[in-house]
Amino acid sequence: MIFSHFSISLLSLYVVSAKAIPYEDYILTPNSRTLTPVSVFNINGSVTNAEALTATGSSNPATVGPSSAITYDFGKNIAGIVSFNVGTIDGDGDQFIGISFTESSLWISDKGCDATADGGIDEALWYSVTSGGFYQAEKKQQRGGFRYLNIYHNTTGSVEVSNLTIQYTALPHKAENELRAYTGYFHCNDDQVNRVWYAGAYTNDMCTIDPTTGDSLVHLGEITSNSTITEPVTWWNNYTIANGTSVLTDGAKRDRLVWPGDIAISGPSVFVSTNDMTTIKNSLDSLLVLQNSSGALPYAGIPFTTVISTWSFTYHLHSLIDIHDYYLFTGDEDYLKEHWGQFTLGMNYSLSFIDETKMANLPANNPDWLRVGMGGHNIEANSILYYTLNLGTKLAKVLNDSSPTTSKWPEYAAGIKSAANVALWDNTTNLFRDNDTLPLTTLYPQDGNAWAIFSELVSTPARALQVSDSLSARWGKYGAPAPEGGGNVISPFVTSFEIQAHNMAGRAERAVQLIKFMWGDFMLDDPRMTNSTFIEGYSTDGTLHYAPYTNDPRVSHAHGWSTGPTSALTFHGAGLRVTEAAGKSWSIAPNLGGLTDIEAGFETTLGSFAVKASGSSGRLDSIEITTPKGTMGSISVPYTNQTATMSLQSRDGEEVAMTRQIAAGNATSGRYVLENVEGGNWTVTLCY
Repeated sequence: MIFSHFSISLLSLYVVSAKAIPYEDYILTPNSRTLTPVSVFNINGSVTNAEALTATGSSNPATVGPSSAITYDFGKNIAGIVSFNVGTIDGDGDQFIGISFTESSLWISDKGCDATADGGIDEALWYSVTSGGFYQAEKKQQRGGFRYLNIYHNTTGSVEVSNLTIQYTALPHKAENELRAYTGYFHCNDDQVNRVWYAGAYTNDMCTIDPTTGDSLVHLGEITSNSTITEPVTWWNNYTIANGTSVLTDGAKRDRLVWPGDIAISGPSVFVSTNDMTTIKNSLDSLLVLQNSSGALPYAGIPFTTVISTWSFTYHLHSLIDIHDYYLFTGDEDYLKEHWGQFTLGMNYSLSFIDETKMANLPANNPDWLRVGMGGHNIEANSILYYTLNLGTKLAKVLNDSSPTTSKWPEYAAGIKSAANVALWDNTTNLFRDNDTLPLTTLYPQDGNAWAIFSELVSTPARALQVSDSLSARWGKYGAPAPEGGGNVISPFVTSFEIQAHNMAGRAERAVQLIKFMWGDFMLDDPRMTNSTFIEGYSTDGTLHYAPYTNDPRVSHAHGWSTGPTSALTFHGAGLRVTEAAGKSWSIAPNLGGLTDIEAGFETTLGSFAVKASGSSGRLDSIEITTPKGTMGSISVPYTNQTATMSLQSRDGEEVAMTRQIAAGNATSGRYVLENVEGGNWTVTLCY
């Protein structure tokens, strides 16, 4: 790789206003907290004027006859508290109206909602109604995720229903006029890719909840996959899972808990879209307060680990990664200092698992993302440990911590990398084995191989390319398989790391292809999905069965760990990254991946960052760059098989320009890099 060192000063800065975020039409977040159905999805029995309760309906009520039902479609996944009015009732005796919710159209039922427990379905909300009454669900029975709402009338006679509304409860800390106030944006020439980016952002909006309305697993440990359930089960959301006014959870409907592994994906995607770092901080705080004296950090936030006593090596490390990411995105050095003792304690606890092989040796069946067989000298666990050690070393330098403890971290990291590349690499498959326990396993996991590239544990660029080749060769019609998941699992969580791995291996076109057919064609546009948020997991045959669960209706259709493309398209596609605190230093390294143009931008406390890259015939032609004054970064472009002239010109009215000749080079992994570029507005032009 060729480095050209120079320094260029600018006098002015162009700032993109947060009030005028481009491409706002793609944002799925509603502009009002009062929502009404978009359309009538289905009618059963005797119903008149069902359309009256939709956004385009009349002011007249809908009339629901005996043993009849209406299913309404809100057009996308939403969250909130239902309310309605009752007009004239025609009939004798007590009259009841029931309300149920479901994310996927698969689980529309006259029996109840989709599910949150390990068995059965959730009960409908039933109201004993009288003429002229107003009815509203309790706060604890807000539904965290649903696209479809069912109204039932299960008694004789008929009931007039009007003013059916949902009080939207996601993003509780935001004023109504700020719900759509994104600070980041993305756009490219492929509309499907654009929709994926914004659906990921909206998924995380949906997963941002009032901390007092957490924990949908109210029957955890009571109802299991082996339970015989004959009636719909009770449900509510009323556990306080964090301090503050907002918290980022794993899923909108389920679990509504803080999981550090999920934040490793959802956190960066929140940063590039809404920059809602206060919510991330609240989530981190809820985990850090649970660290024990050994240094172990929790598998999940409260109350999960108070009900199920378990600890996860990888999720422990994810908490440490989340601390790093929070600091990187915010530059909040005070927060880093406050929790540095916890970080070092947690890191050193992780190192206690390293044995004479120089790799971490995990106990059998240690919990992870619900994959099977985690244990021994596992490639995923060791890759994550290697990655976390390197992040810790960077943070130690920020705080000028050169203590004997932190100074040993690079040595531990080097030992892991060397040992794993020898002990776990298989030359036949060009993949890493899951572990080296005898007899040798034939499991070559998606998670560990993606992480080997993502963490840069893989020994050479050539080996990274081999792993990319082998992973992509396993793709099926519906996505990238995770054989370590047990059954025929597709995990959007793990594939979020695979997307980044292909980019880092120099195969950006694979990342775009995978995003398009897995997230776009299936997870976004399949009619069984919400067409707005991303599912937790599913099967390689395209059925909406996720092997870790036997109860299909409980699968979450708005899960933050499935939002990897949102950050990946910004960080790798547009190539826009912050590399030091809040963008004090930055990197611009576009990878079009077969697209012809990409735009992305985001904000930090230092200001606005933006990139617009365009190209043709698989080559970059130009890059427009905006970064804050007082920052410094690098600009890099891929080599091609042709020589090129690269010109850099200031757009700030300065007489600052330069030209470099770029020789032909390795078009897969090599990049030509300009370093020490000061913040400002630049145009890069490439001529071949």
